Amino acid sequence: MGTDFDSSTAKYVIRAKIDVDGVVDKPDVVGAVFGQTEGLLGEDLDLRELQRTGRIGRIQIAIKSQGGHSRGEIVIPVSLNKTATAILAAALETVDRVGPCTAKVTLEKVEDIRGAKRRKVVSRAISILKGWEEEIAPGALEITGAVTKGRKGAIAKFGPDNLPAGPALAKSKEIIIVEGRADVLNLMKCGINNTVAVEGTHIPKSIADLTKKRGTKVIAFLDGDRGGDLILRELMQVAKVDYIARAPEGKEVEELTRREVLKALQTQIPADQALALVSSKKPTAKKKPPVRKTTREPRPRREDRRPREDYERSRYREPRRERAPRRPALEVDEAYLAKIDEIKETFKAVIFDTKKKVVAECGVADLAKTLESIKDAEAIVFDGVVTQRLADLASTKKIKLLVGAAVADLDKRPRGLQIATFDDLK
Repeated sequence: MGTDFDSSTAKYVIRAKIDVDGVVDKPDVVGAVFGQTEGLLGEDLDLRELQRTGRIGRIQIAIKSQGGHSRGEIVIPVSLNKTATAILAAALETVDRVGPCTAKVTLEKVEDIRGAKRRKVVSRAISILKGWEEEIAPGALEITGAVTKGRKGAIAKFGPDNLPAGPALAKSKEIIIVEGRADVLNLMKCGINNTVAVEGTHIPKSIADLTKKRGTKVIAFLDGDRGGDLILRELMQVAKVDYIARAPEGKEVEELTRREVLKALQTQIPADQALALVSSKKPTAKKKPPVRKTTREPRPRREDRRPREDYERSRYREPRRERAPRRPALEVDEAYLAKIDEIKETFKAVIFDTKKKVVAECGVADLAKTLESIKDAEAIVFDGVVTQRLADLASTKKIKLLVGAAVADLDKRPRGLQIATFDDLK
């Protein structure tokens, strides 16, 4: 019925039938599927977000109209786990209208693509064993050369510097900037083709110009090391970057698995937050050991020593000064403290009302937008950096407490707003 798809990255395929009481076209069905499932399953299983991150493939629709009715098939390739796939399949059946027409979606089956691939592998392996001919095994250099040669054909070139880029870069409204050619290759293996590499710590002018195109979303995906910090700082000076994604600490983008790549991209944070985190890393200077005096005054002879009563009189010392009392620790409600361990390293934010109840949870990237729509808020606990912009926004919302993973250098701390880090509340 014309619903072929690329099964190279899919684990399962959802197949469903659709009956519509009216004449409709493919775009109408696609719009209904996206529109009527939006917000139904939460942010993690939103169809648009899943498709953007490559966890579901392109939704295939085949439909025919006859006698005032339309019937067809919906096919969705999925690379999620079984539970998430079953939830998506169930959500698909909730679509009950296409435009002004009533509709009914019925799930036919969920296919396991890997099972079919395994059977194909077994069959092919048996035929290979039967026709095996002994030959000299190629060396490692030959293998590496062949693989490199095969990969080179898939990589495009961008700009006057011929920078390595993914084949979809020119047509995409979202670009991902990485550090080197190997990073581009690894992301292409994960199905992400809208990439370009800067090839060094000096950012080419062509990259800076590309980021400033109107309507383009720019994500920098950098290594989790000192080199990534340096490139981040330069990018923020010469280019327009919206979000930053980082490899786990000590790892490089080129060595990440597909799961790690997708997780890093899902936990991207606003660029100013990422820059503040990097700027807050201060190298610790080594303290010089104290210099000890090795020379001592000679001990006086017994006959030259003072009488004991004179010694006792001279032993008087000034009374020890009382230390100024330490500033009492910030008193924070248990409800806020309990959330700290829960959201650490998740890049999530939690907003509490005046009754210390959670009124909203969101990603750090959406915190400012979410906060603008909330009227009764008292505290925020989030796994990000407290910036001047966020502190000012919290102050206008009459928020009393702002707890973050770190605090940037603030020009002005709003009056009436307490600011603390996770470490302050240990």
